[in-house]
Amino acid sequence: MAKLHSLTARQAQTLGPGTHADGGNLFLRVRPTGSRAWVFRYKVDGKAREIGLGALDTRSLAEARKVAADMRKAIADGQDPAHVIRPPEEQPKPTFTELAAAHIEAMRPQWRNAKHAWQWGRSLEMYVYPTIGDMTPDAITTDHILRVLSPIWTTKPETAQRVRQRIEAIMARAVTLGYRPRSEGNPALWKNHLDTLLPAPKKVQKVVHHPAIPHHELSALMSQLRGLESVASYCLQFITLTACRSGEARGATWSEFDLAARTWTIPGERMKAGRSHVVPLSPPAIAILEVMRAAGTRHVFASPYKPRQPLTDIGLIHMLHRIRPDISVHGMRSAFRDWCSEKTSFANEVVELSLAHVNRDKTEAAYFRSDLLEKRRELMAAWARYLDEKKSVVVALRSGS
Repeated sequence: MAKLHSLTARQAQTLGPGTHADGGNLFLRVRPTGSRAWVFRYKVDGKAREIGLGALDTRSLAEARKVAADMRKAIADGQDPAHVIRPPEEQPKPTFTELAAAHIEAMRPQWRNAKHAWQWGRSLEMYVYPTIGDMTPDAITTDHILRVLSPIWTTKPETAQRVRQRIEAIMARAVTLGYRPRSEGNPALWKNHLDTLLPAPKKVQKVVHHPAIPHHELSALMSQLRGLESVASYCLQFITLTACRSGEARGATWSEFDLAARTWTIPGERMKAGRSHVVPLSPPAIAILEVMRAAGTRHVFASPYKPRQPLTDIGLIHMLHRIRPDISVHGMRSAFRDWCSEKTSFANEVVELSLAHVNRDKTEAAYFRSDLLEKRRELMAAWARYLDEKKSVVVALRSGS
């Protein structure tokens, strides 16, 4: 590392092409053309950044050193060193999309898992970016926020509330960084602002969800799904056989499976409770995996249109609603739970562990540490037999399905 003030005024004028250190983050860059300019280099979160300080012809060595010293002080004070040479009001402002990406990256370490960051980005892509993504924070008004929220405020109240909170957090970041005047306030603020324009989330009529399918109708549904040669149909069968959540199946990769041991270990970052979960696999579930393995994709249930990505939730819903438009994918888990209660004598803790439910009783959980894998294997095998009352073979997946 160069000592502080390594260059002389004479060297600054005569050194050949290259980047020459003066120390203290200051460098002189000499181009093959002979042009000479000052550069300030520093790191943010381990990534190298560079700020141009102007040409040697317009800023002397002494002046460049003064600016570099001010920039080092700004960094020590937790400020952006670019503000030393260019005031915040003259800085090019980021778009909302750019600011959102920076916010997600900055907050990622405090979030429980990668799924949370993905949910942030996905909700903004779907509902926010099309309206205000290309706008700078200082140009966004309350009217723009209403254009984003109004279409989903009553139809998707929970989603709309999360979207509003995320916009509010990003706009607060814009104010803190000087990209939006503090005097203009936060257009996504709820209290004493949007609450005067939109009904309270708790007052909005709840969305009526599709009911669960009665468990005694699942055998016929499974028989119909077996006759449809597509990734979505196999994924729906697998979800039903394992009683897992849609996202857990769609996001499954081959590294999570031990077919010799007939188990599927879902990592904690993909689980709702944040803990890894081992699923015993019944013979019909294994048969589906054997079919899907021939596709050669990283995800077990990969999108037929984008093989490097998992099957989408929409693709799964469309497949189910081709057969039963009155039920939801989550209804498969509900049907399994009802069947366990009504038709079996398996202990409640075996059923709850099969559904990956967290035991809220800490005392009971402390004494009950076994994952009851073999008992759960018996339960899932019984469930598979129940679903297979109308037998049908698993057929090979056609290319491109």
